[in-house]
Amino acid sequence: MIRKINLALAGVGAFGIKHLDALQHIEDVEVVSLANPNLDKTKTVAEKYGIAHVTTELAESLALPGVEAVILCTPTPMHAAQASQCLQAGKHVQVEIPLADNFADGEVVARLQQETALVAMCGHTRRFNPSHQWLHKRIRAGQLHLQQMDVQTSPFKVS
Repeated sequence: MIRKINLALAGVGAFGIKHLDALQHIEDVEVVSLANPNLDKTKTVAEKYGIAHVTTELAESLALPGVEAVILCTPTPMHAAQASQCLQAGKHVQVEIPLADNFADGEVVARLQQETALVAMCGHTRRFNPSHQWLHKRIRAGQLHLQQMDVQTSPFKVS
């Protein structure tokens, strides 16, 4: 028997909504708290997804009994501080990319992860994409040399 995992999610923009849509298909996961600065928007999203607790403060979500993990879909400048806040509160954390907007802040999160032994991960999964694996293997083998890399992503569905 698999036990249910209780999550908090911070951020109700495009990426937060994508996560909420996907989480509805995972039967043993429940989003029990939604945090976002705009309370009216947060309440609207929470109602749509059946989330009982809403707040404007991540700390309030972290303090809820039973919350085990957090997904951060907040603006980049908040990622490292919020990831650190989650780890210090004893919560596993998944952070949308990038982890931090500077190397030093990323190192702080990595150190906290080591100290707490909690899961701390970034939402960048393209490394498993076959085309990315092909490029990675060629670069590591010295067969290709990067001069410039441009990446474009869009969280919006194109009709």
